Amino acid sequence: MSSVSEKIDKNRLPRHIAIIMDGNGRWAKEKGEDRLFGHFHGVESVRNIVEGCAELGVEYLTLYAFSTENWDRPEYEVVGLMELLVSTIRKEVDSLNKNNIRLHVIGDMSMLPEYARNELNEALDITKNNTGLNLIMALSYSGRWELLNAVKNIAWEVKNGRLNIEEINQNILQKFLCTSGFPDPELMIRTSGEYRISNFLLYQLAYAELYFTNVRWPDFRKENLYEAIADYQSRERRFGKISEQVEGNEVV
Repeated sequence: MSSVSEKIDKNRLPRHIAIIMDGNGRWAKEKGEDRLFGHFHGVESVRNIVEGCAELGVEYLTLYAFSTENWDRPEYEVVGLMELLVSTIRKEVDSLNKNNIRLHVIGDMSMLPEYARNELNEALDITKNNTGLNLIMALSYSGRWELLNAVKNIAWEVKNGRLNIEEINQNILQKFLCTSGFPDPELMIRTSGEYRISNFLLYQLAYAELYFTNVRWPDFRKENLYEAIADYQSRERRFGKISEQVEGNEVV
């Protein structure tokens, strides 16, 4: 049986794919298990999709791992997620390094427990010279938090005379975002059948193609990724222009 991957044009891959990994809890509940059971199995999906993106040649992959709102979940789940995060990074960092994958983190790291911050910082340092896939983990992150943080920092620069109000434009704003070193995502995937972006990369997703699937995250595998990319490649990306302009055949 042929794979969907054969339909993918490697010359038209999205440079940056962002994923909202949704459905771990529901997947576990459907199996009569605890929510943490779902998160544990979701790690295998992360491993599989990171590998799939690296094999294809995707340059950037952002995974929404933990939002600022997730801190409001039951304490046992938050503690379990933090412990799972640390143990996973500890197990996977050698594999990331071996596969030339560079790890990045965006979000409010100050909210993470110290042991988690230490583990993350060590992994960031170990992989900092890698030149393959950039794996960006959004941890304790939300789009509104990021924008508010950027506005505060821009205001501080203005107040201290390092920036004039007249100079503030989109380029300046982007420099104050967590993602200043990365291109905007062209494709955003959300699993588990929810049709919203849940405070994820609100500024950066302005022109991203959105792809929603009913597949729960623990069941999401490379073949599902290929389907999302094939769907992305079937769309016309106009960025507010008309088809003829995009194709270079605009009628005057």
